[in-house]
Amino acid sequence: MIAIGSDHGGYALKQEVIKYLETKGLPYKDYGCYDTSSCDYPDYAKAVCEAVVNETCEKGILICGTGIGISMAANKVQGIRCALCHDCFSAKATREHNDANVLALGGRIVGGELALMIVDLFLHTPFSDEDRHKRRIEKIEL
Repeated sequence: MIAIGSDHGGYALKQEVIKYLETKGLPYKDYGCYDTSSCDYPDYAKAVCEAVVNETCEKGILICGTGIGISMAANKVQGIRCALCHDCFSAKATREHNDANVLALGGRIVGGELALMIVDLFLHTPFSDEDRHKRRIEKIEL
């Protein structure tokens, strides 16, 4: 299951990502927000990241206006490796090299079609499992 959340700045893009998940038959849980009313991104980052850390969900997707604030909030949660991606190469590389478990997107930065390509790569690219990457991840987790 995929945990997904956004603030008001990422709400519209979140709706597009949810449609994509539904089309692909991928189960998800929406942790909010549920409209475009002004709200605080750290609340949604925390909810999504706790679901990933508690293994309620396998991976998470977070969206705010730029993706910056929500990714910063996400990375405060122990056990989360959130990557802000605005291109396909980064989405693929962060899964292969960093075993990122949460993707952050900027709803005011990335268009819908590109965002869906990024989401697809993030969700379907496996971790390389190479020793050098494992070693580096262990150093991040300290």
